[in-house]
Amino acid sequence: MKRLRALLGGAAAAALATAGIAMASPAAFGSAATSHATSHAAKQAATGANASTALSDRWYAAAPYLMPLDNDPPSATQIMDATGLKAFQLAFILAPNGGGCSPTWGGTAPVSSDTSVASTISAIRAKGGDVSVSIGGYGGTKLGQACSDAASTAAAYQQVITKYQLHAIDFDLEEPEYENSAAVAHEIGAAKILQQNNPGLYVSVTTAGTAAGTGWFGQQMLNEAKSQGFTPNNFSIMPFDGGFSGAASQTAALTAFNKLLQTTFGWSEATAYAHEGFSGMNGRSDSGEMFYQADFQTVLDYATSHGMDRFTFWSLNRDRQCSPPDNNGRTSGTCSSVPQASWDFAKYSVEFAGATPPSDPPTDPPTDPGDPGTCSAAAWSATAVYTGGDEVSYDGHNWKAKWWTQNEKPGSTGEWGVWQDEGAC
Repeated sequence: MKRLRALLGGAAAAALATAGIAMASPAAFGSAATSHATSHAAKQAATGANASTALSDRWYAAAPYLMPLDNDPPSATQIMDATGLKAFQLAFILAPNGGGCSPTWGGTAPVSSDTSVASTISAIRAKGGDVSVSIGGYGGTKLGQACSDAASTAAAYQQVITKYQLHAIDFDLEEPEYENSAAVAHEIGAAKILQQNNPGLYVSVTTAGTAAGTGWFGQQMLNEAKSQGFTPNNFSIMPFDGGFSGAASQTAALTAFNKLLQTTFGWSEATAYAHEGFSGMNGRSDSGEMFYQADFQTVLDYATSHGMDRFTFWSLNRDRQCSPPDNNGRTSGTCSSVPQASWDFAKYSVEFAGATPPSDPPTDPPTDPGDPGTCSAAAWSATAVYTGGDEVSYDGHNWKAKWWTQNEKPGSTGEWGVWQDEGAC
């Protein structure tokens, strides 16, 4: 999914230190071979300055994504103070832009020589928090593509785990990597190796969501995991950027995905939910879908009532109101485009983790009449119900509904959406 993130640019180390933001890397869980575990423990002892006490798995499962080197990164420690959040999902580890099988932040900042990220992680840990690191994401070259096999891919990720003393890792398998069967095999194989060699590490695997749960490539990834005998803490889907509209469509996708997990792995419904996760997008998505605080509450209630393992979102960089307010008008990497107080969405993650965040009532979806200008048709309303043939005005154009609809903004879903553009008025 397009997660509104630029690749790591020329952000200076000083900027990171000023922002007070931490980054982390992959982690996994599982039974370990004694020799590998002993070797890993020795590496940990050698980098004891970064050592940390692991949080409960529930915190890693609730950790929202944070892009610490771009998209106007907020202060992680300030978010902790304001919300009670303890864990952050730092994004993204990629292969070097110039080629090679070594880990970098965003393709440009080598993990091996990093000091700024390490100091930020220390600041988060000093306040009782911790980090997970996400590898992959949308776009860029992934290590599964650049490395020659699963073993070399795992060795690259192990550098990140060892340097930052990680307790958790997220494999975010998206375009174009998840369309490459060899790359997916490398990533799943690497995840299995890391799980074996790093006892207790929490591993999530995140991929695209569809109304059917996930698409063809997502199913192939599940099949690869089954063939390799790999079971992470969870498989998470991202039900946005795919024709979704509010919480009901997302919970329907989660129900469908649960059935895919059952049929793929032979799990019961309860076991499938215990290995299932949700990764949402707060506010306006890349394709113009709108997800408000009330939608997050509905999905959170679904996740907790069904015993799901993970509830997270993209991203904390966007968890604030645009300034000046630009509600519903554009998708931004630095604000949500919905009415909100800062860190409203982070509080749902805190609640999922079992803590009590500050209690502010959810903001209801606003009625957005757009700008009808001199148009004669009635202005579109997010709360009105329209049927085929109904006409509205929005953003200086007349629009005709092709079928029944509610809360689908004209022009937000392209030629295949419900609204037919009848031209300027």
